[in-house]
Amino acid sequence: MVHGTHNAQDDSRNDSILISINDELFKRNEAKISVFDSGYLVGDGVWEALRLHNGVLVFLEDHFKRLWQSANTVGMSLPFTKEELTNRVWKTLNANNMTDGIHVRIMITRGIKKTPSQDPRLTISGPNVVIIPEFKKASKDSKEKGISLFTSTIRRGSPDYLDPRLNCHSKLHEVQALIQAIEAGADEALMLDVNGFVSTCNATNFFIVKDGEVWTSTGKYCMNGITRAKVIEVCSSNNIPCKEKDFSLFDVYGADEAFVTGTFGGLTPVTKIDGRPIGEGSYGEMTRRLSGLYESLIENTVKNG
Repeated sequence: MVHGTHNAQDDSRNDSILISINDELFKRNEAKISVFDSGYLVGDGVWEALRLHNGVLVFLEDHFKRLWQSANTVGMSLPFTKEELTNRVWKTLNANNMTDGIHVRIMITRGIKKTPSQDPRLTISGPNVVIIPEFKKASKDSKEKGISLFTSTIRRGSPDYLDPRLNCHSKLHEVQALIQAIEAGADEALMLDVNGFVSTCNATNFFIVKDGEVWTSTGKYCMNGITRAKVIEVCSSNNIPCKEKDFSLFDVYGADEAFVTGTFGGLTPVTKIDGRPIGEGSYGEMTRRLSGLYESLIENTVKNG
């Protein structure tokens, strides 16, 4: 069984979900994209992931701000508004009778190519928009157990190479890092930046707790995480010292606690890194507190619509 931050509870309802492709609904086993699609050919696309809690798409404005920023960064013009895309998402959710405990993946590629090529001028269609909603809740057992990390030799690139803040389809270097971690017997990969400081994980953002303080990277070489930003926000509003700073594996190995953040799993404790227990090697007190504060933030967001 796969263990990690994306380990979800089994739900047979996902076998019959409807998936939106360019605002047309298809059964799961009939949802297809052309082999000439830019995303398939060269990874030319951007994406976003959302959670539906009690009828509310949580932090929707933040997610769409990041999506539009990613599209602008790669020079992709989106021929629809945020409101129109929101309506497409809701159309898909309503068609599946979904109201709670839902993970929504939105993928936008540059479109269909005339021939296999990197050249965007050979694109002969508008962007392809795929919306995949699933009944998906994080495994509570996985969260209580925590995950283990392995420090990969694959570094997070600098912004002049491939900006780590860009939510794009080109994720091969993260996959390489994850493969290293799996082969080393860990669940996921910890990645350093170009200067050797701790940056992020292959699919989540990384935090440590040290002497009552919460530390995370500077943000220069890590994913532009919505959950990461919300954890920093709840620290500030609850007088918990939180520092965005450079720190190394020296600090990590001596940390009291460690955890990762992501839209799907929220906060997940890290109990072991490179074979070494972190702190007591369990779900730490500060991590539990922050997880509760984050969940309360979500509930307040839902209440306020």
